[in-house]
Amino acid sequence: MSDAGTPFVSFQAISVTFANGVRALDDVTLAIARGAIVGLVGESGSGKTTLCRVLVGLQRPTEGTARLDGERVSPLIASNPLAYRRRVQMLLQDAAASLSPRLSVAKLLAEPARIHSLPPDPAGIAGLLRRLGLSEELLAKYPHQLSGGQARRVAIARALTLRPDLIVADEPTAGLDLSVRGELLNLMLELRAEFGLTYLMVSHDLNVIRRISERMVVMYLGQVVEDAPTDAIFAAPRHPYTAALLSARAQIDPARRQHRIVLQGEIPSPVNPPAGCRFHTRCPLVQSRCRSEVPPLVSDAIGSYRCHFPLGPGDQRLQELARAAHVP
Repeated sequence: MSDAGTPFVSFQAISVTFANGVRALDDVTLAIARGAIVGLVGESGSGKTTLCRVLVGLQRPTEGTARLDGERVSPLIASNPLAYRRRVQMLLQDAAASLSPRLSVAKLLAEPARIHSLPPDPAGIAGLLRRLGLSEELLAKYPHQLSGGQARRVAIARALTLRPDLIVADEPTAGLDLSVRGELLNLMLELRAEFGLTYLMVSHDLNVIRRISERMVVMYLGQVVEDAPTDAIFAAPRHPYTAALLSARAQIDPARRQHRIVLQGEIPSPVNPPAGCRFHTRCPLVQSRCRSEVPPLVSDAIGSYRCHFPLGPGDQRLQELARAAHVP
């Protein structure tokens, strides 16, 4: 067990390079406190999924160290993989597809205990269903007979049967309508308090991240470019990439919609990332230094960022670029 000053989850200088030359993660360092909800955002190809795979033990880092509760993840998995799986559970984006179509809900919820050689607990399963707002009549149904919201709740119930410490959630609200999405987010918040859960949540929906996460980690091309309290990032992002992501989020109130900051081109290949700052090929504020010098990850009282020319509160540079783009 870790002491009070040790993060519950920590990544120290994590890099992952695949055999095909893809450098999916490059020098990723971050920490997650016990009981926290951390949102992980960035475009496809930014390294979010690989980082989650390292944490759940499906990907060994090429360099660096991942720790859970102060202990290195790799030796924990090597010594007792089932014990580690009980502590760390993952919710996949397509909940229905992650549930075996050959098993009823009753068997799906009983399966984790069987795999981990735990005694069956039908009363506990029934209690979980009720807590998640599901009828016991669902126990006889199969995944294809469930709605999207029901499938996600069954997936959550399946994870909770093992009483995990940490849940890694990959796009848990994708494809759900607004009302069901809100109900699910409220449920996840309630379950955190009841079960003492820690969440690492991946999402492309920044409004979801703002609703549920206390901290937000922004990744670009395998690196963390900003890491700070969610409210602080939404109020005043320091990295231009973060500002561009925020400007593209959905706004319900037309009066509050911002002009979008348009990024030119696609995210570069991780096989041959750009020299200097990896974002410089698309950054609307690029300067010559950005093309040659790798920016360090700078930490201060607010959080951390990786940029030679960070934005400040009330900075007008990106707003002026957005207005010039004329993209509402």
